[in-house]
Amino acid sequence: MSQPQRSTADWQRLDAAHHLHPFTDYGELGAKGSRIITRAEGCYLWDSDGNQILDGMAGLWCVNIGYGRKELAEAAYKQMQELPYYNNFFQCSHPPAIELSQLLSEVTPEHMKHVFFTGSGSDSNDTILRMVRYYWKLLGKPYKKVIISRENAYHGSTVAGASLSGMKPMHGQGDLPIPGIEHIEQPYHFGRAPDMDPAEFGHQAARALERRIDEIGECNVAAFIAEPIQGAGGVIIPPDSYWPEIKRICAERDILLIVDEVITGFGRLGTWFGSQYYDLKPDLMPIAKGLSSGYMPIGGVMVSDHVAKVVIEEGGEFFHGYTYSGHPVAAAVAAENIRILRDEGIIERAGAEIAPYLQARWRELGEHPLVGETRGVGMVAALELVKAKQPLERFEEPGKIGSLCRDLSVKNGLVMRAVGGTMIISPPLVLSREQVDELIDKARRTLDETYKAIGAG
Repeated sequence: MSQPQRSTADWQRLDAAHHLHPFTDYGELGAKGSRIITRAEGCYLWDSDGNQILDGMAGLWCVNIGYGRKELAEAAYKQMQELPYYNNFFQCSHPPAIELSQLLSEVTPEHMKHVFFTGSGSDSNDTILRMVRYYWKLLGKPYKKVIISRENAYHGSTVAGASLSGMKPMHGQGDLPIPGIEHIEQPYHFGRAPDMDPAEFGHQAARALERRIDEIGECNVAAFIAEPIQGAGGVIIPPDSYWPEIKRICAERDILLIVDEVITGFGRLGTWFGSQYYDLKPDLMPIAKGLSSGYMPIGGVMVSDHVAKVVIEEGGEFFHGYTYSGHPVAAAVAAENIRILRDEGIIERAGAEIAPYLQARWRELGEHPLVGETRGVGMVAALELVKAKQPLERFEEPGKIGSLCRDLSVKNGLVMRAVGGTMIISPPLVLSREQVDELIDKARRTLDETYKAIGAG
């Protein structure tokens, strides 16, 4: 059944009347009106007014394979005809979940052969909280409950996910974090100590974990959770000295290392997983987003062999799960997505060819008078909007300048996301060199217009 033919204004009225959006000021959106996205193909979106927009955010960090891959639609259709739904409770399973489990064991780090399926990244991190505490209880250490995270981290918006996240606005609206979760400083070099030697700053930021462990007591700390790079927090890329020190601390202190790959997994950093980029060996690894390239909602937790062994051999029933854990249609689509990423060499091409070109072109934007820093890894990048470079002066209300720049960017036909005064991109992995040039041209035009709009140009 086709959609009714409605004008943009009609869609906006219906949207405001009935639809509560995520992470939205409803009064502001109602006054402004939603942007109505009606179709997509490759790396482009079209809105209800016919405007073509280059999607610099791959949806929400997820459409790695690009839009319009008919193979994924066909996989969903075929599975819906055969088995549209059945659960994985009550000692049942089905071929799509089993096949996806096997595929994941082949493409994830080699010490991870088991997966617990969820519906999203937030669900995955709820599962992390449960599984970590269950693991230590099975080992006779039920007092090891505290999970340490980082300020400004993003691990989802459920109660557990938002608690693990380090974002104060979420905490303030829900009496969060829940007990047993602590936060340490983030490795944000430009934001915290831009004049410090990066290697020294990286060591210092990592050792904040060691100090917090000593404060809490090593016997009480269960795990440390972190994204390889902090995505929704503004593409915060740690100095090279950071992760080796974190690995050392977790290994020496008998603390599980949880590497949240919801954003960085399935090619975002130019490797299959951020853990491979930074040479990490996580004990648990939440996944979602790029798992299905966003075509279907699905997530999971990859479990290392030694954790899985304890859960399988020492535990009884694990009282945890979701109605849609390993949903057959979502699993079939995710499996086809992984096959395409693998068989077409999309991740390898992005890492070897497109990512280096994107990062080189992105650095050119650092010459703009409005840009204090550019940074990026693989197919993700950020730039910091500043009032002045020398001496460094930031905007008093960075969110306002970021929102202005974001809106001008969309007007110019490019989706960039604003995180405070930081503009970030995360385009599909199938971006071409010509589309990189288009992205940079539109980003530069947007910076020029933003500069002019604030009376500086």
